[in-house]
Amino acid sequence: MTVENSSFRADVSLSAGLLRVAAADAAALRHFEGVAAEGHGGQVLEGPLSEINAAALRAQFTQLQPALIGRNGVSVGTGDRLGLATPGHIRAFRDQGEGVVPVFAQQSIREMDRLGRSAQAVMDDATFGAAAAGWNGPMGADCDHVKTTQGIDRGVAAGFTMFTLDPGDHVVDVRAGITADQVAQLPWDELEDDLDSLRRRYVGTVLELEGEQVRVTDDALLAAAVKYARCLVHTRRLYEHLHAIARYPVEVEIAVDETAFETTYVEHFYLAGELRRLGMDWVGFAPRYVDGFEKGVEFLGDQDELCRNLRSHHAIAEQWGGYKISLHSGSDKFSIYPLAVEATGGRVHLKTSGTTYLCALDVAAAHGHELLEAIWHISREAYLQARASYQVSADVDRTPTNPPGQGLADLVEAFDSRQILHVGYGDALQAAGPTGASIRTELLDLLRAHLGEYSDVVAAHLGRHLRPFAAGAQQDSGDQIASEAR
Repeated sequence: MTVENSSFRADVSLSAGLLRVAAADAAALRHFEGVAAEGHGGQVLEGPLSEINAAALRAQFTQLQPALIGRNGVSVGTGDRLGLATPGHIRAFRDQGEGVVPVFAQQSIREMDRLGRSAQAVMDDATFGAAAAGWNGPMGADCDHVKTTQGIDRGVAAGFTMFTLDPGDHVVDVRAGITADQVAQLPWDELEDDLDSLRRRYVGTVLELEGEQVRVTDDALLAAAVKYARCLVHTRRLYEHLHAIARYPVEVEIAVDETAFETTYVEHFYLAGELRRLGMDWVGFAPRYVDGFEKGVEFLGDQDELCRNLRSHHAIAEQWGGYKISLHSGSDKFSIYPLAVEATGGRVHLKTSGTTYLCALDVAAAHGHELLEAIWHISREAYLQARASYQVSADVDRTPTNPPGQGLADLVEAFDSRQILHVGYGDALQAAGPTGASIRTELLDLLRAHLGEYSDVVAAHLGRHLRPFAAGAQQDSGDQIASEAR
């Protein structure tokens, strides 16, 4: 497929690593790199899938430029650890994701570092994938789980439009209670606040939640402040740095989901109120939900409890003007997608991440037994350390040390081995493979040789994620039309 406008026509071959651009004259191609020659009706340039050519494509084709996704509607982020999944993602959105806004360039700073991958590479791979698939709609770009100003610098330099700010390292465990000293030692100056003012703003407020009312008590408020006040200070620092250096429109999501401590409704209300008071604006919020979200597998918790959780967090978001409730670690949670859409009224953002990496391993199971064996052994060995960064419960002792060749495909599907593969990618991809090249290089070569099959697997798998969200997007669109008609 191609992308084209009145001046250019561009074809991208991911399997060959080649860009072909046609234009009326040579001057129009001056921002691309490669070899130009006379072609039928003008000039044709052939060049590599390079950073320069990705930037030139984005400059010439507006549909390849990342856009803001906003606080309304349904959106889904599609992480891609290897850089070849975007055509499959696009097929899924075309076939199963009508009305859902995609975020094709999405990766956390943590994953970039584990992969030795730059933010620019994430952006450029999504650009070339979208061009190869002939994408012609809006798409976001999420620099995910940013914890430092340096992470923001990397995302801004690459042109990301959405920044998920993660102050989770500054969360304080208050499960055993708090002390007067902890309250006194809060960063009041940086918060531009004092205890009496804090109490006047919140104590006694009644939160109108789904089927219940929750009154903000003094004890609950002070616990929220001790738990999250330093998160607020750090978030503000990141937020102000982002807006000071970005020279183009950007948007922010706030994420406190990657902690061990559930976010209560009072805590969410406090966080939102204080973010607003300190001058911040955001399009989505990812709280720490009830237990049950683990990487790469189905939701493991109580669905009724999660539904109440989502409804109440959505209600709090609506009380602060409305923003999306975000589901992180959202891959493969098929049973909860319909209830998440319903509970949030379709104002929801889903993040998938390593699930397309697992799709790649499905292809390896069919065409690269020796390669998948190497990936398995390294991932299994690395799991005890790698799992510290993720919510997982896989047990190495429940997995085979040396699975038979015919059992390799089962590794990608079975609960324990699937999680081990999911979080062991960093060690596995950077290790040497069977031929002596890196496993990353060997896996990419395998996928390029079977790119159609890989896109088929990705499209089918992501399509299962998208269907419930597309149904919610279409329902929301219908409701809006009916409301306008009234």
